[in-house]
Amino acid sequence: MRRSLLISGLLISVFTTSANAEIILNRGNNGDPSSLNQQLTSTVDEAALLADLYQGLVMEDVKGAIIAGVAQSWEMSPDGVGYIFHLRDNAKWSNGDPVTAQDFVYSFRRIMNPLTAAPYANVLFPIKNAEAISRGQLPPEQLGVEAPDDYTVKFTLKAPTPYFLQLMAHHTALPLHRKSVEKYGEKFTAPGNLVSNGAYQLASFVPNDKIIMKKNPYYYDADKVKIDVVNWLPFEDRSSCMRRFEAKEVQVCADVPAEQMDYVRKRFGTQLRIAPQLGSYFLDIKGEDGSPLKDARVRRAISMVIDRDFMAREVWRGTMLPSYSLVPPEIDNYISGGVSQDYANQDILDREDKAKELLKEAGIKPDSLTVELLYNTSENHKNVLAAIADMLKNIGIRAKLNEMEGTTYFNYLREGGKFDLARDGWVGDYSDPQSFLFLYKSDSSFNYGKWFNKTYDALLEKASVTTDLRARAVMLADAERLLLQEQVVIPLFTYASRALVSDQLEGWHDNLRNVHATQWLSLKP
Repeated sequence: MRRSLLISGLLISVFTTSANAEIILNRGNNGDPSSLNQQLTSTVDEAALLADLYQGLVMEDVKGAIIAGVAQSWEMSPDGVGYIFHLRDNAKWSNGDPVTAQDFVYSFRRIMNPLTAAPYANVLFPIKNAEAISRGQLPPEQLGVEAPDDYTVKFTLKAPTPYFLQLMAHHTALPLHRKSVEKYGEKFTAPGNLVSNGAYQLASFVPNDKIIMKKNPYYYDADKVKIDVVNWLPFEDRSSCMRRFEAKEVQVCADVPAEQMDYVRKRFGTQLRIAPQLGSYFLDIKGEDGSPLKDARVRRAISMVIDRDFMAREVWRGTMLPSYSLVPPEIDNYISGGVSQDYANQDILDREDKAKELLKEAGIKPDSLTVELLYNTSENHKNVLAAIADMLKNIGIRAKLNEMEGTTYFNYLREGGKFDLARDGWVGDYSDPQSFLFLYKSDSSFNYGKWFNKTYDALLEKASVTTDLRARAVMLADAERLLLQEQVVIPLFTYASRALVSDQLEGWHDNLRNVHATQWLSLKP
């Protein structure tokens, strides 16, 4: 009954669009956000919502390139450690308040304050004193961000950072409306409380139903925003979104069911959009204390027996590329050819034999080890983990699957939840290997397996203050080699973005970051 009512509501909104001259976009997302607080979010799906609500100093255009945002211009100091951003004087919050430099200073200080407990705070460590502040060693006021006046934001970095401008488009760099945050506390993100500065403002949020955003009349470029209302609809079941797309009730699906790819290609033609993406799909390994999974030989054996080519071809139907590295190929600021596991080109049968030898060396008898494969709700993820479970049988390891609902899955991992192997994925926030390698620093909240290695940490720390980009690239490559040698992560695929985009929707351009803010989109009459 509830589903029928929802579909009826969507149909009404579609047909009343032309009657009232209000343009409404029904847009599928891969699940509900765990939060709309930009300082507590960490997933791609949450970032897509925040890109409609907020705007940083810079933003990404229709093709994913960095362009002016709230800052209309900026300059970098000759030594690369200083940036000055000049804000436009007509940027406003959704309640009409002006967006000022102090809003950005407040936001940056707040996210670095350890009391905020921001899981993504370490991405901002290039800013001077950020790391020390996040550890409670310095007060937030000593962060290298200041506002000389209402329309100037000045940054001091600890070292030249080649990806800093890209970082300023990240959701951790979005401003906060201080008055509403201090007035409502943790409830500042609720409809009616949330004050945003992007192209849209939050109208309503009904979990498992939809998030409604309406055009922000105070947005400085509001006259160029063509979509009046965007309904963000959560679809953990990709097939459900596809059916609604087929019925013309949804104009965008953020993903498609891989196992139905042959049908999707035939049925939707050019409305299926597949493009390279700067992202990696992998498994994290943890295990309880005393588990055989704490032995690198066991972890390596599991990785060796996984036939990535088969899964890329049969499970993903050619929409993912097999991968033996965490850092995706063709990334900027890295060594030529990247880093890969030494068994990448070996025959799978030879790898199975070697995996059995490793298990024997580790004292693991056939059929004596059972592992749990944890994944977040998605038929695509389920099919990948089911295939891996079958492959593990070939070396005498039993596996059972455990599915967890998507809105709680990554919170569970971040909060130290128990698991053996967990499905994970990461899309780069900027085109630099650091965007992937920082995940496994000992103090990273994304280091779900709680792996600790002093050498690895030291390599990343040294790279963060090295000005010679070639020397920096070598250090980062050494760090990835160590990560793969220890096999604390099992790379599986390099991402490709997959989406269904209605032929009535204009302004959608495929890009490596797979960013598609609604303000760039329009619907044909």
